[in-house]
Amino acid sequence: MAGWFELSKSSDGQFRFVLKAGNAETILTSELYKTKASAENGIASVQSNSPLAERYEQDTASNGKAYFKLKAANHQIIGTSQMYATTASRDAGIASVKTNGPSKTVKDLT
Repeated sequence: MAGWFELSKSSDGQFRFVLKAGNAETILTSELYKTKASAENGIASVQSNSPLAERYEQDTASNGKAYFKLKAANHQIIGTSQMYATTASRDAGIASVKTNGPSKTVKDLT
């Protein structure tokens, strides 16, 4: 099964989206957006930027866990991954976002 986006509204009225892999695991989480339209633009940005290797910034948190950020052409962060125990699992997460990011399926939970 292919991945999908879930668009939701937070308790303070802001919007966010997550990208889910085919197994329903969250593989990318957005920032908070003030409007639904801005969150939808963020989804469109993931759809267009996720296949491009140069859009991924690999990093290590202060606790030693590996993670990545997906960035737009203007270098703004579109989404951030979970924390991974190893760089190999982080790299598998990037591969999953490359595969599932272009999905056109959006589940609107707002």
